[in-house]
Amino acid sequence: MESPATDLRLATLGKATAPSATEQVFDALHSALVTLDLPPGTKVSEAEIARQLDVSRQPVRDAFFRLSKLGFLEIRPQRATLITKISTAAVRQAAFIRIALEIACIRAATARATAADIARLDDNLARQREAVDENDRSRFHSLDDGFHSLICATAGHGYVWPLIEDYKAHMDRVRYLTLMTDTELVFGQHRDILAAIASGDAEAGETRMRSHLSRIEQILNDVRRDHAQYFEDVS
Repeated sequence: MESPATDLRLATLGKATAPSATEQVFDALHSALVTLDLPPGTKVSEAEIARQLDVSRQPVRDAFFRLSKLGFLEIRPQRATLITKISTAAVRQAAFIRIALEIACIRAATARATAADIARLDDNLARQREAVDENDRSRFHSLDDGFHSLICATAGHGYVWPLIEDYKAHMDRVRYLTLMTDTELVFGQHRDILAAIASGDAEAGETRMRSHLSRIEQILNDVRRDHAQYFEDVS
């Protein structure tokens, strides 16, 4: 299964150069996975990705290995490497990890937030509003991540966000399929979370964050029904 958007998506990311070639290749592939420019089941090759990104095969091989450890690539010796189908179990495990970490962060953020922290979150929220109004799915997704990353930083635990990112792409592949149908709802939930932080209400912050992140279960059920071909465990 080849994605007609794959060449364009990867090519527009430009040339990856040493010493950060592996990281840039990883980021390019990770983005293409999340946005489904590389849909589940797509065949990919080291040689083709190296050609598209104008790098040697070694950084591509390293990025493939890292993605395989995260569960997004199935590397099969002497056979084509595949973008894995979405695992319901992996999505639920990622959600559990994310909820646990972000609940701890929201409680800390409500206790520590300064006026400058609130201003940064409010600015992010204003840009989310623009992305919703412009129906810009990619920009909204990036700002959504930025909002949650800022909360971790406000809590004094900025290091938590990279840990969440390693796992949440399993959730993101599901969320991306519905993102433009519920951005208004997500934006409203973000606004309510920020209001709790600004008022220093840890209980409200936890309740709103838990409700916000727990929506993945309903989203998962809907997407499995509507896009069964992307899942490995749908009969």
